[in-house]
Amino acid sequence: MSHLTNMPEIDSKSGYNKSNSTFYSKRKPPPLPSNETLDVTTFISARAHHGKVAYIDASTGQRLTFSDVWKAVESVSSSLSELGIRKGDVVLLLSPNSIFFPIVCLSVMSIGAIITTTNPLNLNTEINKQIKDSKPKLAFTTLELFSKLRDSNLPVVLITPNEKFLDTTTTKVVTTLEEMMSRKPKNKITKERVTQDDTATLLYSSGTTGASKGVISSHRNLIAMVQTVIGRFNLEVQQQQTFLCTVPMFHIYGLVAFATGLIASGATIVVLSKFEMHEMLSSIGTYNVSYLPLVPPILVALVNNAEQIRAKYDLTSLKWVLSGGAPLSKELTEGFMEKYPGVTIMQGYGLTESTGIGASTDNIDESRRYGTAGMLSSNMEARIVDPETGEALPVNRTGELWLKGPTIMKGYFSNAEATASTLDSTGWLRTGDLCYIDEDGFIFVVDRLKELIKYKGYQVPPAELEALLLTHPEIDDCAVIPFPDKDVGQFPMAYVVRKNGSNLSDKEIMDFVSKQVAPYKRIRRVAFIGSVPKNPSGKILRKDLIQLATSKL
Repeated sequence: MSHLTNMPEIDSKSGYNKSNSTFYSKRKPPPLPSNETLDVTTFISARAHHGKVAYIDASTGQRLTFSDVWKAVESVSSSLSELGIRKGDVVLLLSPNSIFFPIVCLSVMSIGAIITTTNPLNLNTEINKQIKDSKPKLAFTTLELFSKLRDSNLPVVLITPNEKFLDTTTTKVVTTLEEMMSRKPKNKITKERVTQDDTATLLYSSGTTGASKGVISSHRNLIAMVQTVIGRFNLEVQQQQTFLCTVPMFHIYGLVAFATGLIASGATIVVLSKFEMHEMLSSIGTYNVSYLPLVPPILVALVNNAEQIRAKYDLTSLKWVLSGGAPLSKELTEGFMEKYPGVTIMQGYGLTESTGIGASTDNIDESRRYGTAGMLSSNMEARIVDPETGEALPVNRTGELWLKGPTIMKGYFSNAEATASTLDSTGWLRTGDLCYIDEDGFIFVVDRLKELIKYKGYQVPPAELEALLLTHPEIDDCAVIPFPDKDVGQFPMAYVVRKNGSNLSDKEIMDFVSKQVAPYKRIRRVAFIGSVPKNPSGKILRKDLIQLATSKL
């Protein structure tokens, strides 16, 4: 039963309050700590649970118990203080996934310093741009990625055992993580007072619709996120559960789940250093994995190759697949559940700006509501706002989704203009997503507001055409972008990945679509591509495709 039943002004089915045009979460709100002097690391480490093994390296089998993790965090925190890192200082972490990634994050945040992460695939110029913006005092990286920091003049801690860098003559390496972890903490270092309002993380948003910006998240934001994650999986009342970390920890999805949220629950996390399909599937059987978080493109591959996968790998322990980054179609969801009986897909929706929290499906019944991003997360409020008039809309009306709650960011780092255009004066976050909320409180994402194609004044959602194209038996993947045209403004253009052996033509694709949509939605140009570029959370990088399409004009 919804906790809203005691609030007569709010519709208990949809969560909608007519008097202020606001939707309220139907989920029971978890308690949030009132102690203002509290950092997220202390909050997580103080939780009582019965977990034994916290992290396992999928390729080597190396394990860290919860006791190992907290001893390491204490030693590394002390070492950071000895190196002169203070409250408010920024520390850069450039690393692939590893069982040590969370130790660095938790240690930095425990002394009130700020962790900023970056994608190991980024070019030196992109990393230097982030360094120039965030001004870190220290960097953690691996020997393989060390060259990417060569021009930065930053002191470096290597997340690599000693023997691997004995030959390096650089003075930039101040120590190794292994040495920091092995030091006994010194009692004389006094920890500075950290409050819930202090900044904990500075993650750079993916920039799919503009320049990448630093998102300021506080300890309060992260603590509320941890509470939501624990409530979502109900882990404290379950038997020991094992999650497979397939998504990058530098991204909000991975950081929320694997470096902070789940460690508070006592779950075991098996870490893949990089995504590789065979290693992912074999790890499920090897480590008795029950939860598999992934992004939609991997889900598509699991459905398309189900027969071979089930014949080759032991997936009997798998009970839940967690998908985020893009909505799942009815066809894909049904196809997966038919080919992998006994496994339920849970959907999630969140942004870097909302600390990865927003909406989710949390059980089998909710997951059967196909195509939804889920119901509002606990403690979250929403509005659906008409982008043209600013009017807040009721149930089943499409507009921009606005969110408000304890996980919403403080703002963008050193960017008052971007902050003002995204956060209103009362704390509402404009997500940029076109959505509607149905009569049962489920959110449906229609498209990105900024990605709508404007054809003769008509608005064409690319996601609608992509979903249609993916129903074609000879199409593996696709992306639809606006193509500039002097007569109509923009028209839809499709980038298509054909299935192996297919000779599908551009005309056949255009005819397939035109039979099923209004004339203004028709695709008027097609290009074939080997793979659709996507960011780590599975979102299509349309700006890259637009650049590719228009570079020949």
